[in-house]
Amino acid sequence: MNVYDSARMAEILAPLGYAPGDDPEDADMVILNTCHIREKASDKVYSELGRLRKIKDARAENGHQTVIAVAGCVAQAEGEEMLRRAPYVDIVLGPQTYHRLPEMVARAHRASAAGNRAGGVLETDFPVESKFDHFPPKRSETGVSAFLSIQEGCDKFCTFCVVPYTRGAEFSRPVAQIVAEAESLVAGGVRELTLLGQNVNAYHGLDDGGHEIGLGPLARRLAEIDGLARIRYTTSHPRDVDDDLIAAHGDLDALMPCLHLPVQSGSDRILEAMNRGHDVESYLRTIEKLRAARPDLAFSCDFIVGFPAESDTDFEATLDLIRKVEYAQAYSFKYSSRPGTPAANMALQVPEDVKDERLARLQALLMEQMNVFNETSLGTTFDVLFERLGRHEGQLVGRSPYNQAVHVTAPGYAVGDMASVFVETCKTHSLGGVLIEDGRPVPDPRAEERLSA
Repeated sequence: MNVYDSARMAEILAPLGYAPGDDPEDADMVILNTCHIREKASDKVYSELGRLRKIKDARAENGHQTVIAVAGCVAQAEGEEMLRRAPYVDIVLGPQTYHRLPEMVARAHRASAAGNRAGGVLETDFPVESKFDHFPPKRSETGVSAFLSIQEGCDKFCTFCVVPYTRGAEFSRPVAQIVAEAESLVAGGVRELTLLGQNVNAYHGLDDGGHEIGLGPLARRLAEIDGLARIRYTTSHPRDVDDDLIAAHGDLDALMPCLHLPVQSGSDRILEAMNRGHDVESYLRTIEKLRAARPDLAFSCDFIVGFPAESDTDFEATLDLIRKVEYAQAYSFKYSSRPGTPAANMALQVPEDVKDERLARLQALLMEQMNVFNETSLGTTFDVLFERLGRHEGQLVGRSPYNQAVHVTAPGYAVGDMASVFVETCKTHSLGGVLIEDGRPVPDPRAEERLSA
């Protein structure tokens, strides 16, 4: 989501004469767009700000002004404290106020011209108007794949998570606004869209008739866009997987057969302490329904180990869940407390060495499953959407329907094309394949040459 937000901020600033730069030392403005999910996020921000202060001072000696802005969830959480600790920061803005950036920049320039260093511009409220209503109607970036935010915020209040406090309540964009942005992206060459939201499948936007629709009907509407070949979405919550979305996975070829569905723990006791609102049985039932609708559907997941009071029995239950589901990919982390969240004050915090041991065991099992999933791709054929040039002459790198990187020697093809590929090799993080022509694999003429080299 921060990738999406950063792109939109660049577009908003373009009318002021700003364009993306390659080096902070040459930049008239530097924006740190921050995330508060990871441990010690604010410490990393202040460390980076210290480096930027030196650049700002050096540029000032040569008569150049540098505006420093901090955006995103750390900015939302720190607010006035950030301006107190780093008074050289010109702008601090939360995730819902990006549309006000031109005004903030003007205020920062006026303050600088007046020699006012009493404090920077602070915008961390949750405005009534939606920032999406103020974004430029057309997207300027180009590429094969693009992100598109359809929903923001969270009403779930998991006890470990800061998102409800930094991103605010759940908000869904109107269908017409999303479709218009998607059509603009496709007209610019995008062939794959990833729909974004903190709880993306909690989407409940208004259609042209003023009726609320969910993510399933929205996906059906987007699939009608001529030229849009693929649709993905992230991140989902198990509580928000409804029958319409399940049916869409079975009906829409454009909806890719891989789904990120975080569970966090395989223990009902820990899930209740996390305030997840679902148990293991309901999660597995949802998985079963989705696989019934689309048998080739693969799943990825998020796991937290060492949540307060997690016992050996709770952890073993998580391993048991992983064995039952068989994930294609997963993200796993040690629990780390976030100030202001209920879990930060819970008793029986798990020692770090116990977290380390559990995380190592969990990741070993997940890696084993990921390798097995990739190996099942050997000897299969699927469409690959080429995203970039490879390292070798004539080679292109694309993505499989399951989001695996696939390397193919494909003379005559270009970035943005899609081709049928037969998978011949498998590595930990990528696959290798050859083109299918007339229903048969075409040997790679450079394979033997690279092997001998």
